[in-house]
Amino acid sequence: MLTGTPFIPETITVHLGTPDSNAPDVTVGFASYIKNVASSEIYPTWPENALRANIYAIVSFALNRIYTEWYRSRGYDFDITATTQYDQKFINGREYFENISYLVDELFNDYVRRQGSVEPLFTAFCNGTTTTCEGLSQWGTVTLANRGLTPYEILQYYYGENIDIVKNAPVKTAMPSYSDTELKNGSFGNDVKFIQVWLNRISRNFPAIPKIPAADGIFDTATENAVRKFQQIFGLEVTGTVNAATWYRISYIYTSVKRLAELDSEGLRFEEISPQFKEELRIGMQSIEVSMLQYYLAVIGAYYEAVMPVEVTGYFGEQTERSVKSFQRVFGLPQTGVVDRATRNDLFRAYQGIVESVPPQYTYVALYPNTVLREGASGESVKIIQQYLTYINRSYPSIPAVSDTGYFGPLTRQSVTAFQRQFGIEPSGIVGAVTWDSIAGVYSDLRYGFDKRPYQNPGYTIK
Repeated sequence: MLTGTPFIPETITVHLGTPDSNAPDVTVGFASYIKNVASSEIYPTWPENALRANIYAIVSFALNRIYTEWYRSRGYDFDITATTQYDQKFINGREYFENISYLVDELFNDYVRRQGSVEPLFTAFCNGTTTTCEGLSQWGTVTLANRGLTPYEILQYYYGENIDIVKNAPVKTAMPSYSDTELKNGSFGNDVKFIQVWLNRISRNFPAIPKIPAADGIFDTATENAVRKFQQIFGLEVTGTVNAATWYRISYIYTSVKRLAELDSEGLRFEEISPQFKEELRIGMQSIEVSMLQYYLAVIGAYYEAVMPVEVTGYFGEQTERSVKSFQRVFGLPQTGVVDRATRNDLFRAYQGIVESVPPQYTYVALYPNTVLREGASGESVKIIQQYLTYINRSYPSIPAVSDTGYFGPLTRQSVTAFQRQFGIEPSGIVGAVTWDSIAGVYSDLRYGFDKRPYQNPGYTIK
């Protein structure tokens, strides 16, 4: 995952052999998996505090494998193996000890982490008799429990005093960290920010990868150059875009250089996983992100008969919620009215389909190209926005005219910033959906005498 706060997955997929063996996989409930491992690894007659300490370690170990996507990032379709050579002992179909089962029901959503870090600690352990290791000694926990140590004190004895036990982590359905949407120059969102953060950290170990100056969730030329160099170094097709193979390779190398799947982990700080954009949009919110959502819905609603149109106001009210639900219904999503990751991805895909398929003669002004434009960008979309700004300059001299070269240089950024100041938009100098829509609206008003943006009665409907 590496892209948010850890949670307890509903299920875990176990490979019943070594990673490269032909053994089958089984998917079981997470709590059932912990009961199985605990019943296979430790003895029910041990003191309760020893049992609790071991269960914390078993849970944290499994969550670390899932959170770092240790196996999935390397192309395997399972979360963990059933062998102690690599992971924890799991015996498919075994019965559980009753007292261990009761304890797991209480503790399966508690895990260990380092203070100041996010990821579940890689709580390495061994039996302490036939094998020894740097982590927890299973038989050693019995001795410590008999001395009167609490489960937390036992864990501190083996993993250091700077640990916390996270209690009652939420249970959710696990989803792959890759959203199935290729990231490229002009893409934006939390996934872009994570890629930027990961690459910047990797570049400390691989200095040939250039640093990305602004890890702000906007896929710019600097991000593309860093991706290209990463792909070159690690033997991937050099495209400058992030598909599933590149995403998981970056994730795996990031986990490796930070040693997140090791006991001596560098640690994952909260600021490294904090989203650049709201992860969910819902009724009652008011922001530029809501305006961006409404723009997408407005355009999609104009072209898809069954999607309710919406006004671009920046406030997520009942009209927007109804529009979201209608979109979710059309695209086979749960009709929650909440814009989560799945809904957002389908919104972008539906909008992109319109951009690519709607004939130009059906629009007075161009559709937002579905890519963020900032300094360093180039192409036809930059040329269009330059032409719009130059036309607007005739009525608003404070907004500089700019040559339609198709290159987004400092003069274009100054013109965009001036427009944003003039019309009450945060003066970032970046053209996203909201700024594009506003520039297009002013241009339309000035040139045609009325507002004729793409979602204003386009006369072209997708049924």
